[in-house]
Amino acid sequence: MRQTFLALSEDKVTMHLWLLLLLILAPGREQSGLAPKAFIHLTPPWSVNFDGEKVTLTCRDSNSPTRGDISWYYNDNLLKEESGEIQIMKTGYYKCKTKGSSLSDPVHVRFSSDWLILQASHPVFEGDYVYLRCRGRKEEDISEKIYYKDGEELGGNYNLDSITINSDSLDNSKYHCTASRRGFWSSRKETSKPIQIQVQELFPPPVLTASPSQPIEGSPVTLKCDTWLPPEKSYIQLQFCFFREDQALGSGWSSSSGLQIPAIWSEDSRSYWCQAETVTHSTMKRSLKSQIRVQRVPVSDVNLEIQPPGGKLIEGENLVLICSVTKGTGTITFSWHREGTIRILEKKTQRSLSAELQIPTVKESDAGRYYCAADNIHGPILSTLITVTVRIPVSRPVLTIRAPRAQAVVGDVVELRCEAWRGSPPILYQFYHEDATLGSSSAPSGRAASFNLSLTADHSGNYSCEADNGLGAQHSDKVTLSVTVPVSRPVLTLNPAGTQPVVGDVLELRCEAKRGSPPILYWFYHDNVTLGKSLAPFGGGASFNLFLMAQPSGNYFCGADNGLGVQCSEVVMLNFTVPSRSKIIFITVGVISGLLIILALAATAALVCKFKTQRKSGGLSATGIPSYGPNECQGPSLSKPFRTGTQEPTHSEPPVLMDLQPVYSNVNPGDSGLVYSEIWSIQRTKENLANSPRMHQEHEGLTVIYSELKKSHPDDSASQARSSDRAHDDDRENYENVPCASSALGH
Repeated sequence: MRQTFLALSEDKVTMHLWLLLLLILAPGREQSGLAPKAFIHLTPPWSVNFDGEKVTLTCRDSNSPTRGDISWYYNDNLLKEESGEIQIMKTGYYKCKTKGSSLSDPVHVRFSSDWLILQASHPVFEGDYVYLRCRGRKEEDISEKIYYKDGEELGGNYNLDSITINSDSLDNSKYHCTASRRGFWSSRKETSKPIQIQVQELFPPPVLTASPSQPIEGSPVTLKCDTWLPPEKSYIQLQFCFFREDQALGSGWSSSSGLQIPAIWSEDSRSYWCQAETVTHSTMKRSLKSQIRVQRVPVSDVNLEIQPPGGKLIEGENLVLICSVTKGTGTITFSWHREGTIRILEKKTQRSLSAELQIPTVKESDAGRYYCAADNIHGPILSTLITVTVRIPVSRPVLTIRAPRAQAVVGDVVELRCEAWRGSPPILYQFYHEDATLGSSSAPSGRAASFNLSLTADHSGNYSCEADNGLGAQHSDKVTLSVTVPVSRPVLTLNPAGTQPVVGDVLELRCEAKRGSPPILYWFYHDNVTLGKSLAPFGGGASFNLFLMAQPSGNYFCGADNGLGVQCSEVVMLNFTVPSRSKIIFITVGVISGLLIILALAATAALVCKFKTQRKSGGLSATGIPSYGPNECQGPSLSKPFRTGTQEPTHSEPPVLMDLQPVYSNVNPGDSGLVYSEIWSIQRTKENLANSPRMHQEHEGLTVIYSELKKSHPDDSASQARSSDRAHDDDRENYENVPCASSALGH
């Protein structure tokens, strides 16, 4: 229900009596803005008048009729003290004051000697309409009245005696008017002086008061929002709203200027203010903020308790921090802190003497010293510090094997390094080969530990490690280590065994290293000349078939290599038996076939030498095959010769039954290591022809024997051998007749 100042309720009468009492007890109260202002009324109600006219000023306050002496002021000078009404005829600013009010707003009244004036109604309050009247000294002589605002014509107001406009307290516009003045001979245009509309406050900003001003916690508090309407505007209805900070209290807007809070608490110690407005929302004003502080019993004896007791946790457990106080009233704000951090872990406000904070699934970063604080407006009180430790179970370790070379070899010392990236120290590391324990090592400061192992052939297999700090052991993934075994000294055997080899036989040379990691590459040599090679991808031995030609006697040996160094067999010395004359023709055919095989072997040797230049010395090739050259095995020690019994004498020269003809051979004086072919033309005797097979008799006894020789020395390098092979390819068409019938045996 809305009330007006024309019909005051009993509460409002009581309020005004209380304010009057304050004015009597505290004379300076009026300067604080609590006392209502006085108001000045003009009769006639115009702020501009012609000279010689009189204006009556009436001073009024919120009481009707006005009581006590009235003080009048002219241009801020005390005019006199008399009744509430005076007459004036001078231009100036007038103010008044009563015993029960504060000084009124100034009113400017002007008396003009101009022929045309613009008059504005007075008083004008916020939200009122203003009446403007254009008036001439002789009203009957003027016409065509026009009104202007800030120099612009107000449309639709042509030739009116008065007009109505809306007032605005912030409007500083200037108004004037013009009119046509009729003369004896002609008319002229007159212009009034500009005026500004004087707008007075409809009601002053409200003042908020609290009773009592410093309440005890839990007691009621009454808030008042005081303001006043002038008597002539007492019919206007106002409504009020109260605020704590920016939050509206109660039910919001109400026609009552008071609000009672049933019980106020310490957390309600904030800034309060109120707001008053007309029900039409045309004018709204707010009070200044007032701080209300609620009295309460401060907290004391703040204590922090940790669960589990002792503050020792394992990562992943829950930590509970309980903060409590012995004394304290009202709402208490609890907060939890970790030393060294500015950020508050959590804050809780509640009406109890204790509160708890739960930190689920603690991490290593949650370790530290904790404390709590309690506050009930008077300032925080801190607890003592309590240490919380968090032990970290070891993470799954990582095993790394560090070897001195890319491929571990028997005899190498490798380092087994086990490392757990997380885990509280100390950490005990165990090392395993397959399921057997190799040893252990402790890391007092955590992280990693190592174990050194000297490799044998039995150390190939899977390795793993284990990390344990008492909170549960963790096992690493398995790491496979392959230990490469160097080849042992190979053994060269000849097959068939037990018989004396003769020219034309096929002899199998078998080379085998009893120990060594595959693949193994075997090389076969005759008097430091490479016969060929054979690869054993899965280990074991390898064989080479040799077709025996003229003069195969000599030293035979082999070499084995798996990328870790060449091992050479002992030398086997071979003596062969010259076949009977009846076998010569048969041997001739075999020799021709053998020559083709030898040429193929020579081409293979050239390719092998070329292949060797493209590999690092002593290493494995791109395919995993050792890349050592044949000359790595030169100069082995001799062993006992291979003899199975001699029925016929052995020879290192052609048989005496042959008459040697001129020899045709490749000649290259610039290369002493040239591989060349000799062609011997042998003239058979009648006795030989009789013993020769029928298929060769038609050649009139001529027999051609091909052989392949290489002039080399023990100190020849592998590069010389390669150069010789290339030279042989280049010079195979370069033949020269060399008459060496008697000297052929020397070759």
